[in-house]
Amino acid sequence: MPTTYETKTDERGNLCLPSNIKLPQDCRILVTVLDEPPKSQQANDEALLSEQVLSEDWDKPEEDEAWSTLGRE
Repeated sequence: MPTTYETKTDERGNLCLPSNIKLPQDCRILVTVLDEPPKSQQANDEALLSEQVLSEDWDKPEEDEAWSTLGRE
């Protein structure tokens, strides 16, 4: 299954991969260069799209009660 990583290039145009990426030997890699510069603060698109739907469940008194014990020591 394909995995997507977001990264940037350095001032010389070299690709800067995060150090925690472990690539298998002899794998194919596709590079897509986007036309826009990186945004200063990017949010996860899936989270933004699901926020309204999930908030319908999150904003219920039952949910507040279920989570009320968290943070107590």
